[in-house]
Amino acid sequence: MKIHEYQGKQILAKFGVRVPRGDVADTPAAARSIAEHFGPKVVVKAQIHAGGRGKGGGVKLARNPLEAQQIAEKMIGMQLVTHQTGPEGKRVKRVLVEEALDIARELYLGMVIDRAREAVVVMASTEGGMEIEKVAAERPELIFKEYVNPGAGLLAFQARKLAFKLGLEGEAFKQGVKFILGLSKAFEGTDASLAEINPLLVTKSGDVLALDAKMNFDDNALARRPDIAAMRDLDEESPLEVEASKYSLNYIKLDGNVGCMVNGAGLAMATMDIIKYAGGMPANFLDVGGGVTEEAVTNAFKILVSDPDVKGALVNIFGGIVRCDMIASGVVKAAKALGTKIPVVIRLEGTNVELGKKILAESGLAFSAADGMKEAAERIVGLVR
Repeated sequence: MKIHEYQGKQILAKFGVRVPRGDVADTPAAARSIAEHFGPKVVVKAQIHAGGRGKGGGVKLARNPLEAQQIAEKMIGMQLVTHQTGPEGKRVKRVLVEEALDIARELYLGMVIDRAREAVVVMASTEGGMEIEKVAAERPELIFKEYVNPGAGLLAFQARKLAFKLGLEGEAFKQGVKFILGLSKAFEGTDASLAEINPLLVTKSGDVLALDAKMNFDDNALARRPDIAAMRDLDEESPLEVEASKYSLNYIKLDGNVGCMVNGAGLAMATMDIIKYAGGMPANFLDVGGGVTEEAVTNAFKILVSDPDVKGALVNIFGGIVRCDMIASGVVKAAKALGTKIPVVIRLEGTNVELGKKILAESGLAFSAADGMKEAAERIVGLVR
């Protein structure tokens, strides 16, 4: 689950991580009021779940409260387009108004789970303000890492090592060590999967603050983090993804026109690959999982074909725990309810496969059956064309 920058900063502040003074506003008048309190110079920042806001016009400096109000008038309600939103952009519903600070240096600090090392890693770099992926590709020697022991947590000497490598001195060094340890506590204390401070700001007076904050959280831990779950902004998510989450379906919308419904993440990835190999473009990732019910399958198929970009659907099921007959029944039920007009290719294999094929054959619907993944992919791509 993702949250907004202002929400991330609220969380970090609770763990002793310094952030600029400011508040969130959903009207131009509120933006002016905040600027009067924390100004006169403030920064007005659009709040959407995407990076690259500054290049898209979503971050502006206001020299006085009136200018903050004028900027907010233009920003609130705009469709902000960045390299992460796609050409459709995202609608700005609120802005963060913060005090403007004297910038001496911009650094990078982040925490993420390194699955290869089976540990949380703290990453720091002197190249703040840049995308860390670009730094890793072009200047990997400028990324410094410390792995967190899951039993002991991030230790003070590790924080000091990172602060030294960032070139911090004097008061900035002391604040930097405290900042790094606080970020680690926030990461662990909220079941985060990502915490990124880019840039990490060092002011001319030696203060260290989070100029930006991005935090993602483990969905599986939200049941024990109701305060975090309450921060979810459904307006920032795809309506189809929100609907899928109601049935515990793993759905991600993509840019293609061939919809796919599969059981198992590995098979889903392979299915998308083979659709691409056949000359098509997958429209989504949809994994119904191993313990799926007929009702969930019905809803999964409805979600799949309700995407207007989907011009054809491929159902690729390898029945182990999931029974092929149950999948077939769910798809038939959904297709009849929706009056599905797009071509649908179904490949079933595994538990109760013959019964599943019989249900499809007797449904009276114009499904196209395939015996293998390659055949299924080539057929649906051809039908869509």
